[in-house]
Amino acid sequence: MTENGLSPKDPSSHLVHSSDISESEEDPDEITHELIIEDPDAIDIDLNHCRIGKIQNLEGTTHVETLCLRQNLVKTIEGVSTLVHLRELDLYDNQITKIENLEALVNLDQLDLSYNRLRKIEGLENLTNLRKLFLVNNKISKIENINHLTKLQMLELGANRIRVIEGIDQLVNLHSLYLGKNKISKLQGLDNLTKLTCLSVQSNRLLKIEGLENLTELDELYLSHNGLECIEGLEACNKLTTLDLAGNRIKKIENIEQLEDLAEFWFNDNSVGSWEEVQALTSLKKLETVYLERNPIYFDSSKQQDPSYRRKVKLALPWVRQIDATLAR
Repeated sequence: MTENGLSPKDPSSHLVHSSDISESEEDPDEITHELIIEDPDAIDIDLNHCRIGKIQNLEGTTHVETLCLRQNLVKTIEGVSTLVHLRELDLYDNQITKIENLEALVNLDQLDLSYNRLRKIEGLENLTNLRKLFLVNNKISKIENINHLTKLQMLELGANRIRVIEGIDQLVNLHSLYLGKNKISKLQGLDNLTKLTCLSVQSNRLLKIEGLENLTELDELYLSHNGLECIEGLEACNKLTTLDLAGNRIKKIENIEQLEDLAEFWFNDNSVGSWEEVQALTSLKKLETVYLERNPIYFDSSKQQDPSYRRKVKLALPWVRQIDATLAR
């Protein structure tokens, strides 16, 4: 869903102005606005941060394909049953507690319910054409009721309360899976996701890299800020171009020589104490960016940055273009 809103000059769109919105008297403790649509032929309705409290008055807008109501005060999904042509529904950052009343939206391609108050994934039975589903920053504790969404290509479940990777084995067309900032302790349930190109499970409770044997198309892997102690389990991931293992407890750089296409290696805030470990990267001639800061090799005897740190990295890997956040010279 675009962040830019819509141009009022676009004849196919109708951006409602403040003069089109009347105050609702439903809740005197929280001032909300009522949505009034003037153009029944509107295709795109984009109303961000307008204090809209209720989805209503859309019965006549049967041509709408995108409805964006970001950063409002909506508490309930309702009033959308007539929007049978809707392809994108964006209710990011509202006050919604339940996924419901979406049965008629059989053409929906993209659904964003991030930053709400959801505790359960439900109500998606009819959305079999969905390709992108965003449920970031809710209170969801279990991955469920989405295994029938076999056209899904992107699934975003970051910043929830999920403990187990489960209930997604039928999502064989999934390209991107984001599970960062949860409570996951094991990489599992991924065997059938052979089209996956991006997997993000950073800031969880992982202790081991495993369960990636079938992910031969993986291009980006993000496992930073876990409890990993060694690099392993990447034998089948030969197409990786980005590997993020920052913020773990790894002492040795190993088992990555097969990653010939690796361009980004993020390994800062680990436990590498010997410069001999950096030699393991010398066979990766496509490497462009390497992060090694705040490993023991980064510091001198007084626990300050070693003045020769960047020079040593450059000597070991003279072809890299960026060392940490700074371009190499």
